[in-house]
Amino acid sequence: MTLVAIAEQAANGLIISTFYALIALGIALIFGVLKIVNFAHGEFYMLGGYSCYLAVTLLGLPPIFGVVFAVVILMAVGVLVEQTLIKPIHTGKVDRPDEYAIMITFALAIMLLNLANSVFGPWPQSPAPVSRGIVEFGELIIPGDRLSAAGIGILLIVGLLLILRYTWAGKAVRAVSQDRAAAETFGINISRVSMLSFGAGAALAGAAGALIGPVFNVVPAMGAVPAIKAYIVVVLGGLGSIPGAIVGALILGQVEVFATILIPDTNRALAYKDAYGLVVLILVLLVRPQGLFGKPERRA
Repeated sequence: MTLVAIAEQAANGLIISTFYALIALGIALIFGVLKIVNFAHGEFYMLGGYSCYLAVTLLGLPPIFGVVFAVVILMAVGVLVEQTLIKPIHTGKVDRPDEYAIMITFALAIMLLNLANSVFGPWPQSPAPVSRGIVEFGELIIPGDRLSAAGIGILLIVGLLLILRYTWAGKAVRAVSQDRAAAETFGINISRVSMLSFGAGAALAGAAGALIGPVFNVVPAMGAVPAIKAYIVVVLGGLGSIPGAIVGALILGQVEVFATILIPDTNRALAYKDAYGLVVLILVLLVRPQGLFGKPERRA
């Protein structure tokens, strides 16, 4: 294999990792603050794709503003879901909060999937990409739609990291993630932080769907596989860990790309692609059960 071919595979892996990271960061953010797993996260990703599609085709917005539109819509959807369905978990209105969270988010996922099928049908839709053509770096050739989508995704990830590190809201999110009771003692509004975190998590998933829609089309069931990959990334990096989600996404993306080229039969290699991440996850958990960046559980 030539150096150019290796560079192309590494670039493809980085592009894939960007989308995995966006979805996984949403899951990690929600789990870190609310301590629940959102089983409707893949459907938020799907709604982001359709929001961008509607913004571009019906409203006539430029593709980049279609992505912004999707982020805003999914932020609003996330806030609405948290306030109506998730908030009872933390207000003592639910007797078995863990089971409630699983059932309510799973039911929400089914409802959103069927709603999308009813409104849009099962046919693939494709909004216009942010950029077309190809981009050449010497002998390295990258499709413009993928490069622009990944570039915007990286900017969103960097923006999230800066917000979490330097803003009051970001510091509040980190405080609640580390110790919910202590954060409340110091006057942090837990309800507001939970609402913003769930909304931001949904917005990240929506951004990923809006960015990937022009590349691979938008269909109602598009969120299933990416959501599974994102769960793998989150567990691989450590539940609730933001750096872990980013590193886990980078590992999964590169492993999927480079493991595929090791098998001469292309069809067989692609058929096994989704299994490579599970193999890596098992190997990591055998050594570090808490994930790469997770903290070991302390038992009394």
